[in-house]
Amino acid sequence: MEAQYPKFLLYGLLILGSWLISCLLHFQFLHIYLLSANPNSGAAFHVVLPRSVPIALNVSFLPPAPSPVGPDQDGALALPPAPSSASCEGRYVHMLDVPSRFDVLGGCAEGSPAFQDEGSMCSLMVNAGMGPELPPATGNGSDGDTGVIPNTGWYNTNQYALEVIVHNRMRLYECLTDDPAAATAVYVPYYPGLELQQHLCDRNFTVRNSLSSEFLQWLSSRPQWAAFGGRDHFMVAAKTNWMFRQSAAVKCGNDFLDHPESRNMTVLTYESNAWKPLDFAVPYPSYFHPTSAGEVAGWQERARAAERPWLFTFAGAPRANGMLVIRDRIIDSCTSSSRCRLVDCSHDKTCKSPRRVVSAFAASRFCLQPNGDSYMRRSSVDSVMAGCIPVFFHEASTFKKQYRWHHPEPDSSDGEERRYWVLIDPDELLEGKVDIEEVLARHTDEEVAAMREEVIKMIPRFLYEDSRVRFEGDMRDAFDVSFDEVMGRMRRIKNGQDLG
Repeated sequence: MEAQYPKFLLYGLLILGSWLISCLLHFQFLHIYLLSANPNSGAAFHVVLPRSVPIALNVSFLPPAPSPVGPDQDGALALPPAPSSASCEGRYVHMLDVPSRFDVLGGCAEGSPAFQDEGSMCSLMVNAGMGPELPPATGNGSDGDTGVIPNTGWYNTNQYALEVIVHNRMRLYECLTDDPAAATAVYVPYYPGLELQQHLCDRNFTVRNSLSSEFLQWLSSRPQWAAFGGRDHFMVAAKTNWMFRQSAAVKCGNDFLDHPESRNMTVLTYESNAWKPLDFAVPYPSYFHPTSAGEVAGWQERARAAERPWLFTFAGAPRANGMLVIRDRIIDSCTSSSRCRLVDCSHDKTCKSPRRVVSAFAASRFCLQPNGDSYMRRSSVDSVMAGCIPVFFHEASTFKKQYRWHHPEPDSSDGEERRYWVLIDPDELLEGKVDIEEVLARHTDEEVAAMREEVIKMIPRFLYEDSRVRFEGDMRDAFDVSFDEVMGRMRRIKNGQDLG
């Protein structure tokens, strides 16, 4: 029995030592926490969340955010590193928690039949706003695909889905904070475009306007609003500018952007006033949502190598009662030319097929982009994605006027703008002074190749990457470009600069 005492004594000392170490560590953690939370410590307390963690911070509308992870070299899931406080300095964003009564997608239950119904707004939530993934090409040409579009990375994305896409992207932003005082900007996750879509042309203007007006009243009553009167707030309104600047005398749209509250915010729309921008135009979402820079480079090579037997292509339809004469003239020019391909959108399903539209553009040198209901068309972005040189018929339709943030910078060597587009005067076309085919045929093969290369180089700045996974590689997409410009504006506002 005496021989057992040293063993029991040793066990007792080990247990006692472990208990003491645990107590010391607990005391140290508590001490550090109390110091960081001390209001007299002189340091602001804010939260830095890594992109690998699903964010439950100030999120009201969407289902839990996916973890943006990607495979490492061994095939295992690799988590991105958490950002440091220094890397987030001047980049913190506070996301508002919006009441459920303003959630226009609140009735959407994931997995319900509404998610599969293209006519339902719930379908906009599929795949983080990108929509259903395109099925593999049939190979027989029945879907209009010539084999140029890959079977991955392409989605049937609704043109009005940008509010959902940006919301999902912001939920995974690495520098979110729950402290408005520490934030450079305040993001407003409200969907004015989708809310308006429910009663776009309702006869009662009050119906079209009521919920968004109520929302602005709620927004301006928040404590976050008081510091800068909303000038540090930004949001997305996924329609054209003029749809939100209508009076009761107009049968469609509302006056969301004419309210004093919205005029104080930075609002991203699909089209702004080209000469007096009170808000800022960003590209429509395309059908291409890549997961890596390599995937983008691969598509760019496909666009370069694509055979383009057609001189020009138009995808669209005439308007009833000749409301858009320019379209009628373009369609006449196309049907009378053996070098033009017409994608007739009079048949509803034709232009709802991304493979058909993008494949047609990828087989053409020039793509005609006349104004329709507004100066800017989603088709113009499709043209860029396909490496097809856009042909505009109004200066207000050009990327230089609309997408100034995404428009290519002049070449650094000589300061010259690299031409990637053609502008045809609509009056001269209607008066018969110019012919579309003759104008486009004047460009030599070398000029066409140079313009197409400029278009292809623009592709990354016009697409929105897949936010569900960690993007592999160094590339700045349309969101990155827009977000940097917004944050730059917010910093200038916080520094007291008058931006008009």
